[in-house]
Amino acid sequence: MPTALLGNLTPSQFMRRYWQKKPLLIRQAIPNVEAPLSREEFFELADQDEVEARLITHFRNKWQLEHGPFAPDELPSLKQRAWTLLVQGVDLYDDRARALLDRFRFVPDARLDDLMISYATDGGGVGPHFDSYDVFLLQVKGKRRWRISAQKDLTLQAGLPLKVLQNFHAEQEWLLEPGDMLYLPPHIAHDGIAEGECMTCSIGFRAPSASELTAQFLYHLAERGEAAGHAGALYRDPQQPAVERPAELPAALVERVGAILAGIKWKEQDIASFLGTYLSEPKPSVVFDPPQRPLDEARFISQASKSGIRLDRKTNLLYNRRFFFINGEETSFDGAKKWLFDLADHRCMSAKRFVTLSHDSSVTARLHEWYCAGWIQVGELA
Repeated sequence: MPTALLGNLTPSQFMRRYWQKKPLLIRQAIPNVEAPLSREEFFELADQDEVEARLITHFRNKWQLEHGPFAPDELPSLKQRAWTLLVQGVDLYDDRARALLDRFRFVPDARLDDLMISYATDGGGVGPHFDSYDVFLLQVKGKRRWRISAQKDLTLQAGLPLKVLQNFHAEQEWLLEPGDMLYLPPHIAHDGIAEGECMTCSIGFRAPSASELTAQFLYHLAERGEAAGHAGALYRDPQQPAVERPAELPAALVERVGAILAGIKWKEQDIASFLGTYLSEPKPSVVFDPPQRPLDEARFISQASKSGIRLDRKTNLLYNRRFFFINGEETSFDGAKKWLFDLADHRCMSAKRFVTLSHDSSVTARLHEWYCAGWIQVGELA
């Protein structure tokens, strides 16, 4: 259905016309929007050790970047102009931020990355720059003026602690107020300047490079012992003669290793298994909180049959036709795929549906394991 979130386009229309193609300004994408966190809550979050926070200042025409955590007295005064506090992955720490991120799940979860919040005082920004991924910029408090350009010159200024374009030439300009949103595909140059105190939510998407995917896939195959037919075999050279130039790289060694690499084979399921585990792997900073007094399996089943279950906000659950991938682990549920597909897609399961599964001990045992690990919670969100 058409939605205000996408300028009264349907998700299908948006993906077909704009996704990775051209920018889109959406007035009142979320009318009466409220910031997921208050300013005080946001500053408290930036003071936590496990949170990725950055402070960017542009005082006396000089860019500076500091990494958190930041105690409240380490931040500039609210009366000081031109500073910005960025906190990455706010959805990992707050259910309101997670709920806002979930509104963008018309894009596959495998591509969805996180929700970043930017707080800025008047004149604050991070300089004209570009991103290598898609981003939705949702204004949730105050006003921010955005200038964008589809310029081809993406040369960066040298010697700066952050990536600022050397030659930025704005082609379009808008003032965004709370509820307004700007979608930008990759490599669109943009510059956002706060007009008064403001908060902006950035919904970003994963875009792994080809080199990253190649390296991680080969590591995945090697880890599973599937990189070659004799993955565990040691290199052998029974025909190696004595040499007079010991530092010279043997041609036979190069040839033999080339043959080993040429022999690496994989199937479509190997690729799917790699992507499922790799893309569902939580970020290194993520720590799950197991229940302090976990229910035993029988009581877990009883409570879930009354209240349902939901994925923890930090949990990533993906699937294909054969396997489920949760937080970097691959598993199979042959008899319960339909219901677990729903759990993955909706991030919750009603009590009524859980009762249907409760007769399958293998499924309830695995769900209980996930509950004990802090990956799922009993009860649906209000």
